Amino acid sequence: MQFPHPQQAQLSLFEVFMAQPLAPILKDVVESPWGTAPEAFSELSLRGAAGNCLSLLAPILRELSQDQDARWLTLIAPPSSLTQTWLRDAGLNRERILLLQPRGAQSAQQLTCEALRLGRSHTVVSWLNPLNSSARQQLISAARTGDAQSLNIRLG
Repeated sequence: MQFPHPQQAQLSLFEVFMAQPLAPILKDVVESPWGTAPEAFSELSLRGAAGNCLSLLAPILRELSQDQDARWLTLIAPPSSLTQTWLRDAGLNRERILLLQPRGAQSAQQLTCEALRLGRSHTVVSWLNPLNSSARQQLISAARTGDAQSLNIRLG
């Protein structure tokens, strides 16, 4: 047994899109801008050859090293391939960068939290792998205390 299908005119995708009023959609976007305050914690995952990862990281670090904030860009326990020569060649402002290594029994996580809490850095970049939710929460709390940003780079 067959049932008759009513014939309905099919609208093209363009007609369907144009049938929707755009003004309310655009109004919502304009009236609810993204927050102006940066997130306390961000994470970037890079995979591949060390040289390629550094090439991807260079513009981010360059921008952060030229930030108008008078505080430091602090790099905690960076990979050995991130040298003073690499910083210079990548065009970073080395006068605004602190390179810190944990000492003694201090972990990179502890040093990162301390640097964030002190508030002398606008951004503290760490290379912590793996980073569990408790460690992430510690970084967020420390960053908020020091009015700083935490950027963790995961190399895979």
